[in-house]
Amino acid sequence: MRTVFRTDDPQVKPYPLLTALVVPRPIAWISSLSADGIGNLAPHSFFSVACARPPIVSWTSVGHKDTLANVLATREFVVNIASLPQLELVNNSSAAFAPEEDEASLLDIAMEPSEHVAPPRVAGSPASLECTLHSTIELGDSVLVLGSVVAITVDESVLVDGHPEIDRLRPVARLGRNEWGLPPEVYSTPRPLKPEDID
Repeated sequence: MRTVFRTDDPQVKPYPLLTALVVPRPIAWISSLSADGIGNLAPHSFFSVACARPPIVSWTSVGHKDTLANVLATREFVVNIASLPQLELVNNSSAAFAPEEDEASLLDIAMEPSEHVAPPRVAGSPASLECTLHSTIELGDSVLVLGSVVAITVDESVLVDGHPEIDRLRPVARLGRNEWGLPPEVYSTPRPLKPEDID
């Protein structure tokens, strides 16, 4: 037996169901600047890769938040990888700060200059994706943002033979309600290229 939740039923709230089922969701801890140069740092859990070549990432602003306003104004942002040592800071930066308040400054989060875009990156983040705005798509109460990745910076401490290692990145993820996913236990298996490769 299954419980059926019709999304056109006004008694059904799809958002908590979706966020509990589409898990784990990686965190785009986005740093941006307003048109006046005020910093903003906020986590967004509707985040993924949208295109491999050219490299484009996507994230969704549920509602018109400060991050979205900044990106539309300046056309630049940085996705900082949210790692376990920063979990409390990531969570705290999700609070509803006023647009004129710089979350990083108020939460004592160290920032440093990015390589190719104006918004700074989180100094303690193991990796960052520096992006320029590709395009946006209005979707109901949300806006899907596509960002062209112009530079990828990775702390050398998480690289093994030039490749970022998951056990060194230690990424956290969002689950349902107030739940967070800790760095995962990893299972590795070769991907079959054709049916004959399957045991």
